[in-house]
Amino acid sequence: MHPNPAFRGTAEDKNLSFAKERGFGVLAISAPDAAPMICHVPFLVSEDGTSIDLHLVRPNPMARAVRKATPARLAVSGPDSYVSPDWYKADDQVPTWNYVAVQITGQLAPLPQDTLPDLLDRLSAHFEANLLPKPPWTRAKMSGDSFERMLRMIVPYRLAIEDVQGTWKLGQNKPAEVRHAAADQMAAYGFGSGAREMAALMQSPFADPDME
Repeated sequence: MHPNPAFRGTAEDKNLSFAKERGFGVLAISAPDAAPMICHVPFLVSEDGTSIDLHLVRPNPMARAVRKATPARLAVSGPDSYVSPDWYKADDQVPTWNYVAVQITGQLAPLPQDTLPDLLDRLSAHFEANLLPKPPWTRAKMSGDSFERMLRMIVPYRLAIEDVQGTWKLGQNKPAEVRHAAADQMAAYGFGSGAREMAALMQSPFADPDME
C-alpha cells in the first residue's frame, strides 16, 4: 500500500465494496524456505464483510500447503493508468502511475468439502448476474458425472478477514485544476488497464482531499 496518507483516506467499507464488486484478485501466503506462493482467484465477500470464500484447484501447491488456518493476503487491483507530466499543464511535474488497489489480510483455512457445491453455485450466480439479460448459467446445464468430476478437483477455502487497506492514488495531492487537466488527457490518451475509468475517478468529488 502507498505510504502517502493522501491516497489512504478511503473508508474500510468502501475498500471492501470495491473488492466485492471486482471479485477477482491475487492470493498470497508465505512459504517456508521459498518464495511466497501466489495464485489468481475469483472470490465472494460475505454479506457481513467478515470473510471471503474462494476455491483452489487441488493440485495447486497452495492447496497442498494450506491444511489449517494460515496467514494470507488477497490483493485486488482496479483501474490504473500512466500519467504524463505534460498532462498536468503545470511546472516541475514527474511521470507517475495512478491506480486503485485493495489488500485484505486474514486467516485462510479449508472449508468442509461438502460446502463446495453451494460455493460454486453462489460464485456463478454472482458473476452471471452481471450478464443480464442473458439467462444465467447454472450447473443444471452440466451432467451429474461432469459436475462430480469437477468437485473432486477443487478445494473450498474461507479467508477470515482481519484487516482491509486501500490505495486510491487519484492525484489528490495536486490542486483540483491540475488533476482535472491530467484526467482530461488521460481519458483521451491514457495507457493502462481502465484509463478512462481512472480519469473519471480523478474528476470525481471522491478525489478531493476532504473526501472523508
